[in-house]
Amino acid sequence: MDTIWLLVALAACLAAVGLAVALGRQRQAHTRALEERGWLLERERETAASNAVDAERARIAHDLHDIVSHNVSVMVIQAGAARHVLETEPDQAEAALLAVEAAGRDTMAELRHLLGLLAPQATGEEDEQLAPQPSLSRLSPLIDRIAFAGLPVDVRISGEPRPLPAGVDVTAYRIIQEALTNALKHGDGVKAEVTVRYADHALRVEILNTGPSVLTGGRSAGAGGEGRGLLGLRQRVAVYGGDLDARRRLGGGFRVRAKIPLERP
Repeated sequence: MDTIWLLVALAACLAAVGLAVALGRQRQAHTRALEERGWLLERERETAASNAVDAERARIAHDLHDIVSHNVSVMVIQAGAARHVLETEPDQAEAALLAVEAAGRDTMAELRHLLGLLAPQATGEEDEQLAPQPSLSRLSPLIDRIAFAGLPVDVRISGEPRPLPAGVDVTAYRIIQEALTNALKHGDGVKAEVTVRYADHALRVEILNTGPSVLTGGRSAGAGGEGRGLLGLRQRVAVYGGDLDARRRLGGGFRVRAKIPLERP
């Protein structure tokens, strides 16, 4: 009997040891699985952060292009106008130079804003000096600069204006800015119309001009190409689930039309 009990006890000890070993292995496997999962989550976070940085850099690059392209174009046109009338009409020359100065200040302010995004200051003092983000609420100064540079612009707002998502607001402003800048650069004695429609679920923007049918960047519409400005804006609009169409008008001129959903797809 003692032998039997001894064997039973030995078997129980072996079973306990086996169970402990199995539990230890299971715990190790579980720990490894947690470590691998944590590593994968960390990699996903790093990838998401890298993608966000790339997207922000691309957005800032588009903004820099838009700012420099528009304001420098206005400054060149105004400087040329001032040079032509400097001796004969000094008052007009002075007004043109004031417009150059204003455009230069706007450019510097917006560039400071973008640099503030790239390297935010530790205190809020610098941020208070930065210009506000481009917005449809600041459309009037843009229209005034374009009109003063020689392109009359009629603006029509339909629907009830309301606060827009920041990205949509900036994109709509940039579309109008790009279209008017190119009408100013390539047109001769033209006029333009800007229509902004606040619909229930979308924002619609349309810019028409009666000048030569040219695309941004000075490439002919007949060649079927687009410059970097409208291409970049087309990508921006697509991010928000919208679409942008730019084409010649029958009888001359050009039309840029965009629809941007106000609910993120």
